[in-house]
Amino acid sequence: MRTQSSLVKRLTLMFMFAVTAVLVVAGMSFYVLSQHHFQMLDEQALSEKLESTRHILSISAARDELDDQEPQLRALLGAHQDLAAEILLSDGTVLFKDSKASQIPDQFKQAEPGAIWEWRDESHNFRGVTSHLTIKGEPTPVTVMLMLDVTSHAHFFETLQWWFSIGLVISALVSAGLGWVMAKSGLRPLGQITKVATSMSARSLRERIPLEPVPLELQALILSFNGMLARLEDAFVRLSNFSADIAHELRTPVSNLMTHTEVVLTKKRDLDAYEENLYSNLEDLKRMSRMIDDMLFLAKADNGLIIPGQVDIELADLVSKLLEYYQLAAEDQGIQLTLRGRGRIRGDRLMIDRAVSNILSNALRYTPEGNDIAVQIDQAADYVTLTVRNGGATIDPQHINNIFDRFYRADPARREGNPSNAGLGLAITRSIVEAHKGTVWCSSADGETTFHISLPVG
Repeated sequence: MRTQSSLVKRLTLMFMFAVTAVLVVAGMSFYVLSQHHFQMLDEQALSEKLESTRHILSISAARDELDDQEPQLRALLGAHQDLAAEILLSDGTVLFKDSKASQIPDQFKQAEPGAIWEWRDESHNFRGVTSHLTIKGEPTPVTVMLMLDVTSHAHFFETLQWWFSIGLVISALVSAGLGWVMAKSGLRPLGQITKVATSMSARSLRERIPLEPVPLELQALILSFNGMLARLEDAFVRLSNFSADIAHELRTPVSNLMTHTEVVLTKKRDLDAYEENLYSNLEDLKRMSRMIDDMLFLAKADNGLIIPGQVDIELADLVSKLLEYYQLAAEDQGIQLTLRGRGRIRGDRLMIDRAVSNILSNALRYTPEGNDIAVQIDQAADYVTLTVRNGGATIDPQHINNIFDRFYRADPARREGNPSNAGLGLAITRSIVEAHKGTVWCSSADGETTFHISLPVG
């Protein structure tokens, strides 16, 4: 398995490389600019000396008069200790030459006029210029060569390079240390996340990481982590409640089975008594079987394993058959069933039948005698809405958003009008509707409760 380097190490190296790169660029820029600056100074000095030489030579009327100008030339050219000068006629005759001029190579006598040339011997660096000047009395121009010793400049740049290298190493080490400190400080919120995640358990899912001390760049991560904790807490609470509800719902039929069996076994009984006990046990077993089937259906729905069929369904026909099925029970309670509207969708007929049946069954269970249950179907361009309205007690707003949860009872005492009801019908309805890409919700006010199912047309 490949070992990944730590984030602190990466950030430290990145900071060090960034600082080093900036220093290298700055140092190279300073080095190049300094060289250019010294070169400009040297060229300016050579240009000034050359112009002064031109002026002195221009006032000489003949070659013999050059001897009178030699003191001025020596004063001008010899005053600069690093400057060497030589003046030659076209035939090679030396008009002027100082003691340092012997160092000038002959090759530069033929150099391009005005061009700056450079030369290096074993221990010195030189920069010079060659020019041709016209003087009175001479048919051809004279050659003037000026050369500066720039060895001190080379030594300066060598020293600069040495100190820059040392400074670069020191700066890299210091920047690495500062980068490590900054990275550790900046990543401290990640350590807090790790601490919270490490201490996380089923009893501490309510903990959240505060956003106040967290940098903006990490707030999105913290929000996502807190959101994950909230979802885990909600899922864990629902799972715990689901487990408790399963135990509660299964305890009653199991207790009934045990009680009936124990009573029958207390003494010898005739065949009719045993048969009656078996029929009683069968009712409880059927209830348990239905509950288990419903829980398996919801488990498949939660994992996306329910794939509805795709057939054309006329909702009015489907609801009409269901109303005929519930008609007898409704008449016994003095409840009138009505249907209005039509609508067509595509989906699984058996699933839609079960979802609407659960809604109607729930409405019959809670509708007082003498009231009515009205089913309305409204067709739109993209969806069909089916509403089931019934009179009765208004559902408390705090329960409206929870009535589609499994085993949810609005009554804290958990009493139900029908002992066979397990509290899974509305949860199954929501799973079926969501599997068809629809929505289901409930509204209740002024003694009237309405369930709404919205399904896409196709």
